[in-house]
Amino acid sequence: MRFHLFYLLGLLSVSSLTHAGNLICYYDSASYLREGLARLHTSDLELAMQFCSHLVYGYAGLKAGTHELFSLNVDLDMFYYKDITALRQKFPQLKILLSVGGDHDVDLAHPNKYIELLEANRTAQQNFIDSSMILLKRNGFDGLDLAFQLPRNKPRKVHGSIGTYWKSFKKLFTGDFIVDPQAEEHKSQFTDLVGNLKTAFRSASLMLTLTVLPNVNSTWYFDVPKLHPQFDYINLAAFDFLTPLRNPEEADYTAPIFFLDEQNRLPHLNVEFQVNYWLQNHCPAQKLNLGIASYGRAWKLTKDSELSGYPVVHETFGAAPGGQQIKSSEGLLSWPEICGKISQNSSALYRGEQAPLRKVTDITQKYGNYALRPADENGDYGFWVSFDDPDFAGIKAGYVRGKGLGGVAVFDLSYDDFRGLCTGMKFPIVRSIKYFMG
Repeated sequence: MRFHLFYLLGLLSVSSLTHAGNLICYYDSASYLREGLARLHTSDLELAMQFCSHLVYGYAGLKAGTHELFSLNVDLDMFYYKDITALRQKFPQLKILLSVGGDHDVDLAHPNKYIELLEANRTAQQNFIDSSMILLKRNGFDGLDLAFQLPRNKPRKVHGSIGTYWKSFKKLFTGDFIVDPQAEEHKSQFTDLVGNLKTAFRSASLMLTLTVLPNVNSTWYFDVPKLHPQFDYINLAAFDFLTPLRNPEEADYTAPIFFLDEQNRLPHLNVEFQVNYWLQNHCPAQKLNLGIASYGRAWKLTKDSELSGYPVVHETFGAAPGGQQIKSSEGLLSWPEICGKISQNSSALYRGEQAPLRKVTDITQKYGNYALRPADENGDYGFWVSFDDPDFAGIKAGYVRGKGLGGVAVFDLSYDDFRGLCTGMKFPIVRSIKYFMG
């Protein structure tokens, strides 16, 4: 499929894509500060803008205490905001939004500041609304994307006895796994805040969108029937269900489309469950965009992890080394970094520091691809990574089209192969998604 796919993508012209659905492209501005091949310049973005309907610039932060929206990197953003919004001159149909929160607004002194914003009185919340409108209008953004850092589900092992599994599943809806005992109150407060934001933004002709971050329980914080009319669209970041940091002792598909009912997996850790929750609660399908990660998550394999690599892989030992180009956190690699580790030679070394990874393609097209290198006789250099490559991203785009959803959200452009290091084609994941949506 791979070579057939890239042949088709090479034939794509911009004119053939004009009637496709939303392609929401997230852009982490921190990638502009990376060194070497990992640095993504504004000029590199221009090729992707031929395919993207929206560009989401990340990330702004929330100031604790005053509840104001502010730049997380003033030295960069005071100039770069304008460079980004100037892309509209070449791509007049492009909508450019600023995202607040994500995984970037880390404030150890005030870890619950987004909850504190919800609990604040109307006057204090107005600081957030007013500062948002000022920052957006001053810099030419079309709107604001809410990627609030709300409390996330606690990680749980998926293996164990049937009794343990059933007990864990029941506790999803009881108290033991509840990380926010006031979730119902916060849900109502979030709805009120969004309503006030929308009223103000409507008068200023600004868009308002929502990003549901991985492992944030939608049942706790989002009153779907009341919320969806307030947003222009909603992005479901349906990936990172398992990660080596959250689940160090077992590796599994990080973003399966469907539930694989084996090894006591939890039935909500898949795309289908997350999408259906919003649809069943009367959110119009066209307002939902499915989030796809352009990076992979990697675990260290041990001597006890078995040789097949078939997930769920037990006895892993936390995160494998992160990408050397993007210099990311442990266990995270961009698509070109993963591609560079995968062997095309069936006779290559199987183990050891110099051995490449061997890709295992999901022929069912339901769960995802992975690649592995077993640990050697000393228990070293074991590596297992779950990822969506251009092929599987295209499969997910086909799923989106089949469900009648609004489109796809890519997290993010800086993790795609924007230099064409793998096959010579730039932004292959973006291209594949656009092709299979259209």
